[in-house]
Amino acid sequence: MLRLPSHNQRFHLLLRNLSSFASKTTIFMTSKHFLPSPLLPQTLSPKHFSTPSKRLLPSLSSKPIPKNHSFSLRTNGFYSLPSPSDSSPSPAYSQDLEDQPSDTRSLQILNHKLKQLGIDITKSVAGRENRLMCPSCNGGESGELSLSLFISLDGYSASWLCFRAKCGWKGYTKAAADGKPSIENLGQVNKFKVKRQITVESLELEPLCNQLTAYFAERMISSKTLKRNAIMQKRSGDEIAIAFTYWRKGELVNCKYRDIAKRFWQEKDTEKILYGLDDIADASDIIIVEGEMDKLAMEEAGFCNCVSVPDGAPPSVSEKEVPAEEQDTKYQYLWNCKEYFKKASRIILATDGDLPGQALAEELARRLGRERCWRVKWPKKNDLGHFKDANEVLMYLGPSVLKDIIDNAELYPISGLFNFSSFFDEIDQYYHRTLGYEFGVSTGWRALDNLYNVVPGELTIVTGVPNSGKSEWIDALLCNLNEGVGWKFALCSMENKVRDHARKLLEKSIKKPFFGVGYGSNVERMSVEELEKGKKWLNDTFQLIRCENDSLPSIQWVLELARAAVLRHGVQGLVIDPYNELDHQRPVSQTETEYVSQMLTKIKRFAQHHSCHVWFVAHPRQLHHWIGAPPNLYDISGSAHFINKCDNGIVIHRNRDPEAGPVDLVQVCVRKVRNKVVGNIGDAFLSYDRVTGVYNDIDESQKK
Repeated sequence: MLRLPSHNQRFHLLLRNLSSFASKTTIFMTSKHFLPSPLLPQTLSPKHFSTPSKRLLPSLSSKPIPKNHSFSLRTNGFYSLPSPSDSSPSPAYSQDLEDQPSDTRSLQILNHKLKQLGIDITKSVAGRENRLMCPSCNGGESGELSLSLFISLDGYSASWLCFRAKCGWKGYTKAAADGKPSIENLGQVNKFKVKRQITVESLELEPLCNQLTAYFAERMISSKTLKRNAIMQKRSGDEIAIAFTYWRKGELVNCKYRDIAKRFWQEKDTEKILYGLDDIADASDIIIVEGEMDKLAMEEAGFCNCVSVPDGAPPSVSEKEVPAEEQDTKYQYLWNCKEYFKKASRIILATDGDLPGQALAEELARRLGRERCWRVKWPKKNDLGHFKDANEVLMYLGPSVLKDIIDNAELYPISGLFNFSSFFDEIDQYYHRTLGYEFGVSTGWRALDNLYNVVPGELTIVTGVPNSGKSEWIDALLCNLNEGVGWKFALCSMENKVRDHARKLLEKSIKKPFFGVGYGSNVERMSVEELEKGKKWLNDTFQLIRCENDSLPSIQWVLELARAAVLRHGVQGLVIDPYNELDHQRPVSQTETEYVSQMLTKIKRFAQHHSCHVWFVAHPRQLHHWIGAPPNLYDISGSAHFINKCDNGIVIHRNRDPEAGPVDLVQVCVRKVRNKVVGNIGDAFLSYDRVTGVYNDIDESQKK
């Protein structure tokens, strides 16, 4: 029995026969559709210009056809162009293909199409996955075989996908004879694209005419600078345009054109690079500007180490993260020149002063590294604005001023990194005491003036044994601050009913008991009129933060509502009372000490950012063998971070033994003051009026 070759065996046999078959197929057909036309001056497109004039107008860029390449001609409805990377003419297809087996003809077409994309299938097997080097990303830094290629068993189609996340190049093609291109790019744009080679001769560039030289002279650009930068012109009939030639290592890479109306266009299918690239080779200091004219202006000021971006500025800074190099298409010119920045320790961003120019500076800094970037500030032109760019400064103020601007460039700002000069105005105001509250706000008690004063933006931890009057003392302090400086407050007091808390605050403000029986039977009760006035005071002075269900509030929830109270009602103080009434759920891997540290950090950041003083009540842990002395801040339940992270630490202690002294004597123990300007460690004594809840100063003789 005759054994026929398998599909895979046939596939490899066909591939081995391709080269010998192609060498024998040398018949070329002619078609009027593929006759190259001579390079003649072309007329301008009416969509760009309304009326012809002898001003500088763009001429269409030419795209010369390589002389050593021939067009592949139409055969059975299939169109093909040779690979630009081939040094010899590609084999053309002729009617002789009709005499070949179907598999051979289709596979030759498929092989040719994949070869144009840089995919070599000579060692591939049909009907299963083949791992190859991706021509789009070359396997990244590791050079992995990341391209998955699948060829159908009959050799009629192929599909591929690069599994590298930064590449993802994929596509599909088939050897179809339907007269339509069949290559599909289903993902990214194919980056394995050979750039077009250009020369001064192929672009038909000319030396500058006197008219253009005079134009540059009006912008203070000398003939010497024009010659050194190879500024040329492009002619189209009677119209001419300025040609800015882009060079790298002495070879012409791109060309950008400009007319008097400041319209720009570039040669197609050329590589995008920075203008003036060879001027920054091995430079430690590099200046980047927004346009070619600014690059020339910098040279007039004595700076040759300058380059210009080729595509202008974006309208705004992108909110997205900087994409990977392969996907950063808009700034690909920067990646194409990245080796030129390796030795640069100082990059001066001298982009335009308008919003797009500032956006460009930010985008460049994000890619080049803010830590080595500097920026310039263009001087004021008049009361309404500043000079826009380097060329404008050169024209109106001269090269010496432009040089001074570059020499005095300042460090590019880095979020979170500052120097003291950014705060000199605030330091001066602090010195002259024009900020307000430099020494804090008095508590309203003379006994505490030298120990504790309230400073906006600080955190005060208040503790004490149960029933020592911690919450009562804070309420009295808030009433004093409102009466003294008009502060408003947000209250997150979970242990108090609203009506009870309102009663306590009203009694301290009006200085009369809420009820006329029991504790207040011997004192005149507040009147209805005083109650109504007090209710308005409550409403104007305090905002309540309370859960409307049975759940416990988290610290994040409290701070978000406090922020709203600051912005909406202008509150300057926040009370969180007490710590153990909050929801303290935490990850299993997080200790209570770590949680408390994180929580207090959030509170301090809120206080500082919103210039809001925060009082946080925390109970001490269960004290064994307590003999009646005031507890220590380190006795607070939960963590030593309560004393470590607070700005002020206060213990409220009340005498309970009649034999030891008056039971209305309250000891305010100031145990920590971070800012020595506003307080000191020590004890103060106040007298507590049980009927009204008011705290009063007492004489020294009463203390004894």
